[in-house]
Amino acid sequence: MSKVVLDVSVSLDGFTAGPNVREAEPMGDGGERLHEWMAGSGPEGAIDAAVRREVDAAVGAAVIGRRTFDLGLGPWGGTPWPGVPSFVVTHRTREDLVGGNGGTFVFDGMRTAVERAREAAGGKDVLVLGADVARQLLTAGLLDEVHIHLVPILLGGGTPLFAGERAQLAAEGRAVSGAVTHLRFRVENSQVPAAS
Repeated sequence: MSKVVLDVSVSLDGFTAGPNVREAEPMGDGGERLHEWMAGSGPEGAIDAAVRREVDAAVGAAVIGRRTFDLGLGPWGGTPWPGVPSFVVTHRTREDLVGGNGGTFVFDGMRTAVERAREAAGGKDVLVLGADVARQLLTAGLLDEVHIHLVPILLGGGTPLFAGERAQLAAEGRAVSGAVTHLRFRVENSQVPAAS
């Protein structure tokens, strides 16, 4: 069965985007620096490029938060991976949208989106895009793995990766270091945070 995987670049201080996320700067102020490792041009860039190729080869479908979709559609020019079906988690459903690169966006509620993405992935991974939807999936027990690309920068603010969620994670393999450190964890269980 396909795994639901959060694969995300995060700053050393825990942010997946910089401050002031907006249409002109979908990754917020300074947030694009989180993805520079993907070019494979930094120190030990061949390691980072190999990790990126592995991620791209494993993706069979994507689950995307609505805000991430709204901000990402323009820069992506279609689905985040050409031809890969993407399921947008939203309460504001609409007709399917065919991206300019052959992929289709489907709009649905969280559980249905995950179920349909697993079916569409054909045994490959379902990648999650968007910190908010990732937190919702973790809390609902629908997230199987967390892959973190830990970038040695401090953004000082922005979109936090986690915001009070609790879970037991187990390391999957060893950390791999290029210009950034690549970590993989299996979600053993997740819990709704206790009320304060």
